[in-house]
Amino acid sequence: MQVQKPNVAGMFYPDDAFTLKREINHFLNQASGTVNGRIKAIIAPHAGYIYSGPVAANAYHALEAVAPGVRRVVLLAPSHRYAFQGLATTRIDAFETPLGAVPVDKQAVDAIVDLPQVEIADQAFVGEHALEVHLPFLETVLSDFSIVPLIVGEATPEQVSEVLDRLWGGDETLIVVSSDLSHYLDYDTARARDELTAEHIEHLEAERIRGEDACGARPVNGLLLAAREHGLKANMLDLRNSGDTAGDKDRVVGYGAFVFTEQ
Repeated sequence: MQVQKPNVAGMFYPDDAFTLKREINHFLNQASGTVNGRIKAIIAPHAGYIYSGPVAANAYHALEAVAPGVRRVVLLAPSHRYAFQGLATTRIDAFETPLGAVPVDKQAVDAIVDLPQVEIADQAFVGEHALEVHLPFLETVLSDFSIVPLIVGEATPEQVSEVLDRLWGGDETLIVVSSDLSHYLDYDTARARDELTAEHIEHLEAERIRGEDACGARPVNGLLLAAREHGLKANMLDLRNSGDTAGDKDRVVGYGAFVFTEQ
């Protein structure tokens, strides 16, 4: 079996299973908030857990009601290392974390590879953290599931939305978009920028989010377009930055947790 080994275990999150599980459960126990409607998608951040884990946990905590029925996670993350057009997926069998191996849904991969914007590119996953850091959260919250791993390069909202339409499915399918918000602004400037970005997300304004607003702007915009077409409602659960969690306030990175519900 071909397995993608962890890229950032021991750096972005603990590489020991016991410590990792304890840390994630601590974040989840601190999370709060209720959601009306059935959750179909979430947006959550992808920094080191000490910085963004408490924010991401609010999105994952909200999945409690739907978690028993989820069997497939369409996981989209921006590319930080590999420049390319479109979206990249892989034919490897599983992604490994300290908590175990998460299988790839090969049938779902086969269902999208005929789209012109989708390519098989294993190199897009080498060294990439934005997808990986969500896996331990998913392994903790869900039980028996597979993933459709997608790294998003230079892609339009329409191209991303078309892929999501192919994979939309029913209650068994959850969509997870990985994105931080503003980068390296001072605390007050970042708060103002991120509050505006959060408004655009809550109003499903796919045309309004740019790279300087969110490093995952392309997958986020694609999700917003698909959410609009499928009649989803967006709700913000948390909006903080590294100055609130574990860093100084001179140069911060913004984080938001959002859920998208079916009405």
